[in-house]
Amino acid sequence: MVKKRLILTLIAVLSLASCKSPPAKPADDTLVTSEINGVKLVHRYAVSAPHEFTPLNQTWRALYAASVMTTPDYSGQVVRTLANSKPFFVLGEVEHHWLAIADQRDGPLIGYVPTKAGVESSRYAATLRNDRPRPRKTTQECVNVGGDNKACRSKNTATWILD
Repeated sequence: MVKKRLILTLIAVLSLASCKSPPAKPADDTLVTSEINGVKLVHRYAVSAPHEFTPLNQTWRALYAASVMTTPDYSGQVVRTLANSKPFFVLGEVEHHWLAIADQRDGPLIGYVPTKAGVESSRYAATLRNDRPRPRKTTQECVNVGGDNKACRSKNTATWILD
């Protein structure tokens, strides 16, 4: 009887010893490598790999203080914020017209920003110039008063001026 218990206990211990525990989840700051469309991207575990990737490898400048996200949409976590007018490096364009960015050329992917958050460095000054408000042309409303005379009113004011 004792031998049977000892044999059953030994079988139970050996069968449980052969079971493997699931691998431990990596920390958020652990660097992992993903291959997307034949391009290898190094990124933190917390930043999800994109499903689509088109390489750009360009330096851009931020048009506003945009949030850098862990996923290429607004459902992810905010990793950091781009500083307004500061340069950043674009690794490529991913799904939903978002940009995969890095701190430096050939650096690891730090996150994603919307395409409208920046512009190529070479086009930055022209983009700012085109974005400035244009002065409005004042149009006048004129009415014939008699003969060659007319009265005009500026649309900005209610004042009539006789010519």
